[in-house]
Amino acid sequence: MSHNHYSEINLHIVWHIKESLPLLTPTIEPLTHRYVKQRLLNTEGVFVHEIGGIETHLHVVVTIPPTLLISEFVGQLKGASSHEVNKQLGLQNKTLQWQTGYGVVSFGSGDLDWVKSYVRNQRKHHAEGKVFDRLERITTDSD
Repeated sequence: MSHNHYSEINLHIVWHIKESLPLLTPTIEPLTHRYVKQRLLNTEGVFVHEIGGIETHLHVVVTIPPTLLISEFVGQLKGASSHEVNKQLGLQNKTLQWQTGYGVVSFGSGDLDWVKSYVRNQRKHHAEGKVFDRLERITTDSD
């Protein structure tokens, strides 16, 4: 693969637990975050900035190379993470399942610190009801 390019493709990605169930418990959340981070670090050209969320969903802030197809990347990340976490938990049933779809927002490097802080402080934002809708949305359809 050619590395003759310059890019700054910063993404905020969010996806939810199936039916938005509060499954990212104190036991499951660290396993999930650790696996997602490791998977991201092992993806060529991807730089991880932040991972966070609450019991019902996960946020990821990354910089990706222009050669990465976002839909495949997110699909593989979701599938592999639920598979691995369920395996680590030793459960026969699929405890951790992700909802169909995801949200992705691109942003400039000047907003990187703000987006990282937003993801890092998810619990506080949700507790205070001060969420940024654009970074929480996984679909444009009205529910």
